[in-house]
Amino acid sequence: MKPKRHFRTIVLSDIHLGTSGSKAKEVTEFLKTYSCQKLILNGDIIDGWQLKQYGTWKKKHTAFFRTVLKQIVRYDTKVIYLRGNHDDFLDQIMPLRLGKNFSIRKDYVLQSGDKLFYVTHGDVFDSITSHMKWLAHLGDIGYTFLLWINKLYNQYRTWRGLPYYSLSQEIKKRFKQAVNYISDFEIKLTELAKARNCDGVICGHIHQPAIHNYNGMIYMNSGDWVETLSALVEDYEGNWNLIYYTADQEEKSPETLASRSLPFENPAIMPNLAL
Repeated sequence: MKPKRHFRTIVLSDIHLGTSGSKAKEVTEFLKTYSCQKLILNGDIIDGWQLKQYGTWKKKHTAFFRTVLKQIVRYDTKVIYLRGNHDDFLDQIMPLRLGKNFSIRKDYVLQSGDKLFYVTHGDVFDSITSHMKWLAHLGDIGYTFLLWINKLYNQYRTWRGLPYYSLSQEIKKRFKQAVNYISDFEIKLTELAKARNCDGVICGHIHQPAIHNYNGMIYMNSGDWVETLSALVEDYEGNWNLIYYTADQEEKSPETLASRSLPFENPAIMPNLAL
């Protein structure tokens, strides 16, 4: 394992602990490799929906929180757990502060250099999860089934020596309705951040890692730990990047620098990020 790298901020979301699709072991290894001053767990960390039905809690799920606690002890890491729609059971106890380094809350404003970011899971603008929870649960069952089919298919691809293939990501790319939903989601959240007098938004929820610029407002999504295995990280110069987990804990090569990182100290790069 390569030497641990220390960041100012790490943002993780949509780990879905308690489900068969959660890459709990991988995200735990990620936190053993990368430490930080501030760790933001941005919603759907625990999947309460599936745990109520057919999910199971395993030792590897507990191991994740043990690793988080070790970060607190070893590096004095401040941990902020934001409620998502799948861990809405937290509504009963938040806001909650445990000691000086661990808090559970609905949202958060993060200072990054001279910029402010509104941090939220993102389900606030999802009318399905907000107003039609029964339909959202139905969709969750369909997504779980899709992951099961995808797992079997990738076992076959591994046997054939082929790379991993994400069926759900391909479906999202092909269906115009899904593409429009993602675009609307991003725009609405940047508008919310602007209304909160922030320079951008950091979210999760839709399992689509991204760094974009919308009319001068910055949109960042940390992705998920079911398929993309990604995280947002901020270094001590205020630069934000998406890091993808691999077995040897090295970053995957991005398609382009602009699509994966956002160096705030160079405003000239900003226009290249606009969609």
